Amino acid sequence: MRRIWDRLRGHRTMQTKKITETVSVAGQILPTDMPQVHAMGFKSVVCNRPDGEAGDQPLFADIEKAAANCTIEARYLPVSGATGPIPDHAAALQAMWDELPKPVLLFCRSGARSENLYRMTAPALDV
Repeated sequence: MRRIWDRLRGHRTMQTKKITETVSVAGQILPTDMPQVHAMGFKSVVCNRPDGEAGDQPLFADIEKAAANCTIEARYLPVSGATGPIPDHAAALQAMWDELPKPVLLFCRSGARSENLYRMTAPALDV
């Protein structure tokens, strides 16, 4: 299952937005980005993009495998682009938060859903 993201391998610079000392967000990351994610100091990634949302995105399983190869914890917490984050998503992020090694990189298609999810959850987190 080789798609557009395979052609991008090695030809892009990943952009992140720092929200706090322990949280940043980004648009879609690729399995080949994991060495860069590791070099940037992230210990965990949380995927907020549902598998199959677009034909050109990698599957979470591929990201998870690449993350493990770089000693990065990977979690899957999909948030629909149609609804955005809802209280159930915030509760799920809160439930996993203490287990996640910090700093954490949350990502989705553009980073907006991830940022909104974090901001919805932040009051309940010990950050």
